[in-house]
Amino acid sequence: MVKAIVLHSVVPVRREPQETAAQETQLLFAETCTILSELDRWIEIKNDADGQHGWVDAKMLTRLSSAEWKLLRQAQCVARVKLPMAYALSMNNGQTLPLTAGTCLPNYHDGQFELLGVPFRIDPSMVAAEPMEMTEANLLETVRFFLNIPYLWGGKNAMGLDCSGFTQVVLSLFGHSLLRNASEQVQQGRAIHSLSSARMGDLAFFDHEDGKISHVGLLLDKERIVHCSGRVKVEKIDEQGIFSVEAGNTYTHHLVTIRRYS
Repeated sequence: MVKAIVLHSVVPVRREPQETAAQETQLLFAETCTILSELDRWIEIKNDADGQHGWVDAKMLTRLSSAEWKLLRQAQCVARVKLPMAYALSMNNGQTLPLTAGTCLPNYHDGQFELLGVPFRIDPSMVAAEPMEMTEANLLETVRFFLNIPYLWGGKNAMGLDCSGFTQVVLSLFGHSLLRNASEQVQQGRAIHSLSSARMGDLAFFDHEDGKISHVGLLLDKERIVHCSGRVKVEKIDEQGIFSVEAGNTYTHHLVTIRRYS
């Protein structure tokens, strides 16, 4: 079993081994993956964090030795970048590295972290040193920095998110490990049978005409949801679904179920 790590800010993971293939998801700095196969300059991987499969350009990954993988497994990786974008400074070469929200920082302590023997410094105000408590103040403060980030299929970074990338990143800041897609996230947590029983931080799931889960958003309360559809935005929700004023006072997504993760 060969392991690799991402040492770039964001790396695209594609459906097929070619640049023109659809982006299925992204890997963030310090995320590791298992190498499944290789084809020319492409590597088929499985994300160790959420199990997502896809193809990555070989030059975007760094292979790990057995010793390096063992050290990484022992490293504490609780702290995460909490704002859409922060910059880490390498103490080895003085170069800066942009890091997007949700990026885990191994061996973090008081504005410093270390990865594969390289020490970095980062503004501690940009970091959640441990999972945040799900309070109204914390959630609203977090969400407001994501508003208006545009929709990007397979995106989970500050310049582009899809609906489940948004929920995966935000809930990671509160200590919850979600799978990658809405159809997978709906299988986690526990069911809340009515919007009237929902609370802040629950996820609401929506379907297509075929009944398959196709969209997810984060409830701010029983009447408001923040979700990524075109961009990250706050809209009204009721038992029928998302009611969009900007779409012409109509329902844009049909509510199927609500899940709670804490």
